[in-house]
Amino acid sequence: MLIDTHCHLFYDDLKNDLPGVLDRAHDLGVNRFICVATNMEDARECLLMGESHENIFASAGVHPHDAKDAPEDFVDQIYDLMTFDSMVAVGEMGLDYFRNISDPEIQKNVFRIQMSIAQSLKKPVIFHNRDADDDVIKILKEFPDVRGVAHCFSSNLETAKAFMELGYFISFSGNLTFKNSHLPEVAKDLPLDRILVETDSPYLSPVPHRGKPNEPGRTRFVAEKLAEIHNVSLELIAKKTSANATELFRLPNSSPVPVEG
Repeated sequence: MLIDTHCHLFYDDLKNDLPGVLDRAHDLGVNRFICVATNMEDARECLLMGESHENIFASAGVHPHDAKDAPEDFVDQIYDLMTFDSMVAVGEMGLDYFRNISDPEIQKNVFRIQMSIAQSLKKPVIFHNRDADDDVIKILKEFPDVRGVAHCFSSNLETAKAFMELGYFISFSGNLTFKNSHLPEVAKDLPLDRILVETDSPYLSPVPHRGKPNEPGRTRFVAEKLAEIHNVSLELIAKKTSANATELFRLPNSSPVPVEG
């Protein structure tokens, strides 16, 4: 069994074909999903999916792109949403200095606020980091009791090690499979007990589907690449990464479904 630890199921192409999306994922050995919000509207959609599907879990948070538009009461909204059983993390939060859609100071403020929420609730965080390694590490250090995951990791080995030293997992997406990517060199030096897999669907579809809309079942291709990098079986990758996700997000235990390699 594989777990897609980061997918945006509220996008129309996924939401409007959700039974088909889940069936195709099941056929590829992907059986559990974390629907990750980027704003409060998305969070409510994730919640509805999580409360109506036993294998879908949800998060609530404000993405750095959305930080400039965060409603005044977003803190109260997150606290309210996190009372539901299917809500397993705070996020997606973080910093994105590549696009700077929101002013960096606003991004940092909204990031810190959400880290504080996670700390008070003892919930893990899902964070986004693009071209902001130093500031992300600085803010994570301000909240030493918080744990979580560096989603869709794209930085260097030094940054990965810094995140792990702070207690965070490293999650790889479809960009691990891209030609000329530096990420296989990073991934090979990371212990399997600190790695998660994801799609970030509908974005970053892995090879051999690069350039097409992504969906959760393609977590399998990320896991296959990880197995190749570490020279281990797909079954072992599925076992390790699913155990890691279950531990981090405190997911209910389920009977493992073998993933055939």
